[in-house]
Amino acid sequence: MSSDPLLNDDVRTKIMSDPEALLEDQDIMRALVAANEKSLGGNIVDLRGIAMERLEARLDRLEDTHRSVIAAAYENLAGTNQIHRAVLRMMDATKFESFLRDLNTDVAAILRVDCVRLVLESVARTDDPAVSRLGDVLNVAEPGFVDDYLTQGRNMPVRQVTLRQVQPEDHSIFGDKSDYIRSEACIKLDLGDGRLPGMLIMGAEDPHQFTPQQGTDLLTFFGGVFERAMRRWLS
Repeated sequence: MSSDPLLNDDVRTKIMSDPEALLEDQDIMRALVAANEKSLGGNIVDLRGIAMERLEARLDRLEDTHRSVIAAAYENLAGTNQIHRAVLRMMDATKFESFLRDLNTDVAAILRVDCVRLVLESVARTDDPAVSRLGDVLNVAEPGFVDDYLTQGRNMPVRQVTLRQVQPEDHSIFGDKSDYIRSEACIKLDLGDGRLPGMLIMGAEDPHQFTPQQGTDLLTFFGGVFERAMRRWLS
């Protein structure tokens, strides 16, 4: 074997001064392993090279999983911050009308949804002027409407939070925005003993903003806070 260096002095000096940089470069290491396998000839199986390839593939999978976990953690933290900000803004209201109007303005903006609607079941339709003024936020429906809406008329359990893609044909909930809403989050509300249930609906134009595969913990918490606020206003 010749002892004469085959690399120029600058490259050789750089490698000798920091050999770890060479080891950490995946492209260079692949090239070196490939060159080693080529030098062995076609009739020799390099078990060490095979093991290295498997370890490298496993490392790549672990790195992908690591990135996914970190991304999910950041997304969850961002969602938690959103819910907290929305709750604080909701608690700022000093009057019931402003409390409801804030839902479809500031609270909706914080949650990054296109509209928010509150549905309250009532035995009799009311002609209260306050309800008419809040028509873009508040809907009064017949008893049983909430469960029918959540289950879409099917015989299935009613969940507290329902996430799904939609294409509304009935404009009674989203009004003039019905043509654009493509996903919704529905939160069933327990307004206390002796009161009919209610429902908070968040609508989004993005069909992927709310899907059944998503977690519901944060929206369950938001719904719990909203229920307590409504009980206070209705007392």
